[in-house]
Amino acid sequence: MVHEPSMRMILVGPPGAGKGTQAARLVDTFKIPHISSGDMFRAEVKSGSELGKQLDDYMKTGGLVPDEVTIPIVLKRLAQADCANGFMLDGFPRTRPQAEALDKAMEKPLDAVVLIEVPDQLIVDRITGRRSDKAGKIYHIKFDPPPPGVEVVQRKDDTVEAVTTRLAKYHSETAPIVPFYESKKILKRVDGVGEPDAVTQRLKHSLGK
Repeated sequence: MVHEPSMRMILVGPPGAGKGTQAARLVDTFKIPHISSGDMFRAEVKSGSELGKQLDDYMKTGGLVPDEVTIPIVLKRLAQADCANGFMLDGFPRTRPQAEALDKAMEKPLDAVVLIEVPDQLIVDRITGRRSDKAGKIYHIKFDPPPPGVEVVQRKDDTVEAVTTRLAKYHSETAPIVPFYESKKILKRVDGVGEPDAVTQRLKHSLGK
C-alpha cells in the first residue's frame, strides 16, 4: 500500500474570493477533509454538549465566539481519524492570536497557507451582484443572469454596505495572519481573478500538483 503524503493546509482570503468553490475542488485532488469553522460550530451545537450550548448562545446573539472556545473545537476536530492524512481549514484562524494558538497546539506543523488574492472592488462586484430565486439557486446579474421571468432577491448581507463592512473586518482582523505565516515560509499567494478553472490550476501549481 502506497502511503500518501499528508497535506495540512489553511485556505485564506477575503469574503467572496471563492474559497468554498476552490476548497471543494482541492479536496478531490488531495483527498483530505475540508473543515469549515461554521460547520464545526453547527455540529457542536447539534451534539447538545456544554460547549455546544455556549456556542449556541454566542451565535444567537450575533457575538464573536471567543478564542478560548473556538480553539478547543478546532483541535478536537483535527484530532479525528479522517484528518490523519491532512486537512484543509477554512474560516479559521481568523485572527493573529488564533493563528499563534493553533501553531502552539498542533503536534505537526502546517504544510501550507494559501492566500487567494482578489481586489476589493472585484469582491464588491461579485457579492453585490449575487441574487437567489425562491428555490435558493444563486445567480449573478452580470456573470450568470437569471432566465427571463425568474424572480430573484438580494440577500441582506450582499448589499454594498454589508460587503464593505465585511471587507473592513477582514483587513483589520484576518489580514494580520498573513505576515505571521509569511515569516514561517509557508504562505503561498494565488491570484483569485478569472474563471474558477484557471484559479484551481494556479492553486494546484502553488501546492506542487
